[in-house]
Amino acid sequence: MGSNLVYKILKKHLVNGELKAGESIGIKIDQTLTQDSTGTMAYLQLEAMDIDRVKTKRSVAFVDHNMLQQGFENADDHKYIETVASKHGIYFSKPGNGICHQVFLERFSTPGDTLVGSDSHTPTAGGVGMLAMGAGGLDVALAMAGKEYYIKAPEVVKVNLTGKLNKMVSSKDIILEVLRRITVKGGVGRVFEYCGEGVKELSVPQRATITNMGAELGATTSIFPSDERTLEFFKAQGRAEDYIELKADEDANYDLEITIDLNELEPLAAKPHSPDNVEEVNKIGKIKVDQIAIGSCTNSSYEDLMKVAKILKGKKVHKDISLVIAPGSRQVMEMIARNGALADIISSGARILENGCGPCIGMGQSPKTNAVSLRTFNRNFYGRSGTLSAKVYLVSPETAAVSAISGVLTDPRDYEVDFSDIHVDKFIIDDSMIIKPASINEDVEIVRGPNIKPFPLNVPLGKSLEGKVVLKAEDNITTDHIMPSNAKLLPYRSNIPYLANYCFSTIDEEFPKRAIDNGGGFIVGGENYGQGSSREHAALAPLYLGIRAVLVKSFARIHKANLINSGIVPMTFENPKDYEKIEPMDSLTFDNIYEEIDKGILTAKNISKNYTFKVKVELSEKDIEIIKAGGTLNYNKGM
Repeated sequence: MGSNLVYKILKKHLVNGELKAGESIGIKIDQTLTQDSTGTMAYLQLEAMDIDRVKTKRSVAFVDHNMLQQGFENADDHKYIETVASKHGIYFSKPGNGICHQVFLERFSTPGDTLVGSDSHTPTAGGVGMLAMGAGGLDVALAMAGKEYYIKAPEVVKVNLTGKLNKMVSSKDIILEVLRRITVKGGVGRVFEYCGEGVKELSVPQRATITNMGAELGATTSIFPSDERTLEFFKAQGRAEDYIELKADEDANYDLEITIDLNELEPLAAKPHSPDNVEEVNKIGKIKVDQIAIGSCTNSSYEDLMKVAKILKGKKVHKDISLVIAPGSRQVMEMIARNGALADIISSGARILENGCGPCIGMGQSPKTNAVSLRTFNRNFYGRSGTLSAKVYLVSPETAAVSAISGVLTDPRDYEVDFSDIHVDKFIIDDSMIIKPASINEDVEIVRGPNIKPFPLNVPLGKSLEGKVVLKAEDNITTDHIMPSNAKLLPYRSNIPYLANYCFSTIDEEFPKRAIDNGGGFIVGGENYGQGSSREHAALAPLYLGIRAVLVKSFARIHKANLINSGIVPMTFENPKDYEKIEPMDSLTFDNIYEEIDKGILTAKNISKNYTFKVKVELSEKDIEIIKAGGTLNYNKGM
């Protein structure tokens, strides 16, 4: 039996463990990326490891999330990232150069390499055949320090694409269809590998849209083969030397296979408030729209914006619509500026935003009260837009652009637009906003602003744990729920004591005070707890508030890893019905946790209701040692 592409790359990078689905493995990491929202914490942690220079082939620090400089906080963090990167051998992409995933795809992506990034949409680079995974900042710092990255060897899902996309149907519709079938928790422990004749029809930017939004499946990552379309992209980027052909063996083995006939695919939309709440645009109907936002790391490529410009050319945005557009990189912006497409977009009445994440993360452009907002983004979680009452739909650039003209949600197939001439053989290459690090012997002063505070550290696990249930949450709690990252709070991403005051603020404003008043305690949750962004602030803020364990029905992968890194015990109910019995402020004890954690099953006692129940702790041997030490940094110091 031959090998799939995922296991070919894993085998080449395997350091520890056995390549068997479900087993813990450690792999060598070739490249890393960070962005400014999570990067400050990652570099503080790297400094704590006392590493002079990074050990990776290449590491890149991006500033793309929070570029609004209303106070000193953001500018200070940018300067800290720039100087710490220079000192430790890390490339620095300046504010305005673009979104980390778009710029990385353009200028750094390498087929066959491994990549971890402190952003959940790092799998974007899977569009060129990289094994690219999102992770918490500490895991990225460890990779920069030369440590292996630990994951469970994944199941591999073959996504067989047949046929060819019809006009005005896009790769965004492909990933929305996958989400409709698999759901936001159906990808946990899996990698999605795209194969079939339909793959040849997709450009690298189209593939990257799919791998980017594959993060919403809860998957470890997604990947495409590296083929003639990949070579075409690298030649246009002036990087043909980085190309290698990579593909699965013809008799490759897969754990699951799904087939999508591209001929039958229609324009789709994800309705509020989940990326898997997917329906055909035609079936949703012509609902009135208030705002449309085009961009994000999912759909801000040159190809995407050229399609939008073609649709908008000679037309005007509907009088009731606010249309905002954010190119994904300076390269994209300059390309459309020089060929006249930007003028067509501006003439239509669209507003142009900076090359960055912007409204995708709630950083500006929040919709009005009760608005309907169409967005080409990857997430439509409740409150993520910055307006709790807004209804956000996720759509393709084609659907967004035609709806901007009509004023209502519109099937783009109602419009006849020729996209045949948007192909480009050579991109404008200007890497002047990517700053090379200082030489090894050069003295660099790291500049720290007053808003940068030390990150919290846990204490070693004791013989028992006891406390109150200071929060009981429902299913599908996202990291946006746990630690919001909006325009008000993002400037404090390097100040955990301040951020902790807003932990769970979108669903329970009293949680921080209650946690402090009770000396910490436990969080109880439902299915898929911690889905969404990789931000480890969603673990660090609860840690600061004294949370010692989180007990849920199931975890999202990255958040569980972040809890372990923080020394917070991740537990799951052995019997999910026990979730119903627990009420807020119940007192729980785990009397023999230090011994029982090695066995994977803990005995819990609900003191308030006088009954016992079992919980699972699904941890590797190394994870257990980390938990016992009180987190990864404590564990590494003790080695």
